Amino acid sequence: MAVDVFPWTKSKPRKTQPRSVAGTRKHKCGQAHTNLSTHTNQGSFPNMAFGLCLRSPIFYLLVHFLLIVSTLCPVHSSQFGNHSVANQTFRPKEELRKLNAIRNRLQQINKPPVKTIQSPDGDIIDCVASHKQPAFDHPLQKGHKPLDPPERPRGHIQIDDLSENFQLWSLSGESCPEGTIPIRRTREEDILRASSIRRFGRKKTLNRVRRDTSGNGHEHAIGYVTGDEYYGAKASINVWAPLVENPSEFSLSQMWVISGSFGDDLNTIEAGWQVSPGLYGDRYPRFFTYWTTDAYQATGCYNLLCSGFVQTNSKIAIGAAISPTSSYAGGQFDISLLIWKDPKHGNWWLEFGAGTLVGYWPSFLFTHLGDHASMIHFGGEIVNSASSGSHTSTQMGSGHFAEEGFGKASYFRNMQVVDWDNNLIPLSNLKVLADHPNCYDIQGGVNNAWGNYFYYGGPGRNVFFFSGSPNQLGSFFL
Repeated sequence: MAVDVFPWTKSKPRKTQPRSVAGTRKHKCGQAHTNLSTHTNQGSFPNMAFGLCLRSPIFYLLVHFLLIVSTLCPVHSSQFGNHSVANQTFRPKEELRKLNAIRNRLQQINKPPVKTIQSPDGDIIDCVASHKQPAFDHPLQKGHKPLDPPERPRGHIQIDDLSENFQLWSLSGESCPEGTIPIRRTREEDILRASSIRRFGRKKTLNRVRRDTSGNGHEHAIGYVTGDEYYGAKASINVWAPLVENPSEFSLSQMWVISGSFGDDLNTIEAGWQVSPGLYGDRYPRFFTYWTTDAYQATGCYNLLCSGFVQTNSKIAIGAAISPTSSYAGGQFDISLLIWKDPKHGNWWLEFGAGTLVGYWPSFLFTHLGDHASMIHFGGEIVNSASSGSHTSTQMGSGHFAEEGFGKASYFRNMQVVDWDNNLIPLSNLKVLADHPNCYDIQGGVNNAWGNYFYYGGPGRNVFFFSGSPNQLGSFFL
C-alpha cells in the first residue's frame, strides 16, 4: 500500500545494542577504492515478443554440440594418433548430459499453462491449473487440491486491498482464469546462472549454518523476539530497489519464522522482497517465499521452484517484480505480510495485505515447525562476496542509514506475533541488532500509529562510519 504521512513525532525511541561512538563518521566500511555506486536507469523493458528461440542458451548449447560432432568427424585420420586435439578440448557427452538435465529440470518446474501472459519487464507468467502446480508433485500431495481458507488470527483487520496492482505483470491488464494460479516461467538461462542444476532455486550454503555471521558473507540488520512459543508473525515492509553490486550477491527484506537449533535441523519459513540478479537475471525487487527443514542444505526452495508451498491465489505471482517502489525523499510504498499456523490443520498460511491469502506451507514439510516457532526475525540481509578485495557496495533497504528516518531510510512497522490462542499481539521484547553497523545499521522505536517499528539499512562500502567493532549476533543463519 502507498504511504504518505505517519505521526512518527510521538515515537519513543527504543534503545539499540551498545555501539562505540568514540569518533564521528570519519572512517571507512571496508576499503573504498572507488566512489559509491549509484542506481542506474534500467531503461525500457526488453522486447521479448519474438526471437526467444535464437537467444536461448540451450539453443546455443545444441549448436555447440553439433559443431563438436562435426569437428570430431576427421579424428580417424592417422595424423592425430591417439591424442586427438578435439577430444582434449571438448567433452560432447558432458554437454549433452547437461543439456538433458536442464530440460528435465524445466519440465519439473514449468507446468502446462492454460494461458500465458507477457509481463512488461520481460517475465512470462503461466496460468497453471491450481491442482497441477509443483506442490502436488510431492508424494504426500498426489491427487490433492488446495485447501479451503483457515480461521484468521483474532485481532486481524481483514480488508481486501488488492485493488492497487503491486506487480509489474498485472499492468498488462491480463489476468489468470478462475481455477488457475500465475507462475513465473523459469527459463534455461535462469538455471545456467545457478552454481549447479541441483542447487537451482535454493539459497547458497557456506559450509555450515553458523551461530554468528562472522566470515560467512551474509550480513544482517534485524529486529527479533525469542524466549516464547510463536504461532505466526506480521509486519509491513517498506519496498525499495537497492543496488546490488555483484550478480552473485542479493539484498532482501523479510520475516523469518524459525524453530530448531542452528545446526542441521534448522526449520525456517520466510517471506518478503528481494533483489537477486543470480536468481532472476535482473535487479527488480521481487516478492518471494522460502522454506527449509535442514538449514538450507537439501530441502526447501524459493517460491514455487520445488514441491512445497501450495499457492491458492490467482492474482499474485510469487517471484514477480513489485511496482511501485519507494523513492528517496519521495513517495513511500510498503507491503503487509502475515504468516500464521492454522490451529485446526497445522499448516502455515501466508496472507498479503489485509485479507488476500497467497497460500500455505503444509505442516508435513517440517519437523520443529510442525509444532511452533521459537524465534521470529524481521529485517534486512545482504551477501558480501568481497569480490574486489573490499567490502561490497551492495545496499540494504534504501541504501541509507537508519538515522535518516522516514522517506530516506527503509522501515518495518506494525510488527506483531501470533500467540498460542491464535491472537495477534504486540511485541513485548523486541531487540534490534546490526552485525556490521559500519555498513548497515538499525534503530527501533514504538508509537501509536506504527506500534513496534524500526529503520534499518545502509550503503555497504562507504567513506564514513561510526568507529567501533561489529556486533556479533548470538544466533543467526544464512
